[in-house]
Amino acid sequence: MLRVESLDVFYGDAQALDGVTLDITQGDIVAIVGANGAGKTSLIRTIAGMHQPARGRILFRGTDIAGWPSHRVCDLGIGQVAEGRQVFPTLSVAENLAMGAMLPRARAGSANNLERVYALFPILAERARQAAGTLSGGEQQMLAIGRCLMGAPELVMFDEPSLGLAPAVVQALLRTIRDLNRDGLTCVLVEQNVAVSLRLARRAYVLENGRVTLSGNGEALLADDRVRRAYLGL
Repeated sequence: MLRVESLDVFYGDAQALDGVTLDITQGDIVAIVGANGAGKTSLIRTIAGMHQPARGRILFRGTDIAGWPSHRVCDLGIGQVAEGRQVFPTLSVAENLAMGAMLPRARAGSANNLERVYALFPILAERARQAAGTLSGGEQQMLAIGRCLMGAPELVMFDEPSLGLAPAVVQALLRTIRDLNRDGLTCVLVEQNVAVSLRLARRAYVLENGRVTLSGNGEALLADDRVRRAYLGL
């Protein structure tokens, strides 16, 4: 479904991604793990069209979208739930969700998508008229996911969805991601909780200093001594 080939990304003279290659198969959950500064968010933002790669290809269903503007990438069916949630704080919950449905691909199905989001997160239906900035952190993350789903994506990249949230909320959100995947959504998961993300993932990649250093089945990487020492403290 998505293939990244030999991707190089720079910020000025600093190289953020160095020859990154990975594959995402339709219907999978793919985890991207690594320390802070390893290049995880740079990878997500480059796929999403927010950074211009210096070299390499990003193939979505065979079409090279490297360097496409983000609105074209979204309308192709690639969604992003950004780190830090980034809801529109002064807009209501309903208005935030309506923003997600502005993509041409999503307009015809917006009513059905809204019904789906409210079924997935009933609290958002209860808070539809409430300003998004007054929601709790967990509710804002639900809203960020719901807004992304309003765009009718086929693949969603989740960037640190559990950041700053209580453990019980984290577990609920990760269950939601698993359930969305079971319903057919392809998911890319960048998550600070390495153990949980590797258990969820069918395939995983380890990024270090902008390079892929390990890849394989999620459970297999969870058992790898190098991963356990570096990220699990074992």
